[in-house]
Amino acid sequence: MGWSAQDLADQCEQLGHPIPRNVIANMESGRRASLPLVDVMVLAAALETYPACLIFPVGYVDQTQELPFQSLVPTWDALRRFTGEQEVPGHDLGLVPDFEAHASLVRTALAALEEEEQARFTARTATGRAQQEEAERKQSAYADQAISAKYKLRHLRRELREDGATPPDLPPALHDVDPPEWVVPDTTTEERL
Repeated sequence: MGWSAQDLADQCEQLGHPIPRNVIANMESGRRASLPLVDVMVLAAALETYPACLIFPVGYVDQTQELPFQSLVPTWDALRRFTGEQEVPGHDLGLVPDFEAHASLVRTALAALEEEEQARFTARTATGRAQQEEAERKQSAYADQAISAKYKLRHLRRELREDGATPPDLPPALHDVDPPEWVVPDTTTEERL
């Protein structure tokens, strides 16, 4: 970005977590080999990048040391293990696969709902019977896809709750996925008083 160490220190201070210029200079020169996670997060925000890009600078460093006292490994591989994209035998991915499946089902349901709405419009504005029937057929198929994705999403969200996890928020178009008893009312401070 063409910044000096002081420019970066100033930006970190503006973000509410000062990192002195001399600490930044020591990181750049390699005299400081470790830093707290909060510093990585703040530096990434200041530099408008992702923390993982600072930890594993793919494209800038061919090999990196994943753990202390270990051999160098390809930076790309280290990053993929860090993010869970490359599985490590015996390591637990936690709920990451479930949250990835959730995101995929949300995308599928939203796309099907959008296509269903477009087909509905095409059916309403069709100029001929054949065009209307084709649009109605597509509308029905997309509606079935949306229902299927919503059903799978509801089941996955139930499993996440049963495991003690909190599922991600749903977009407004999918408000009907959770049964009413699962929805926690949003109460403001005034309502609670």
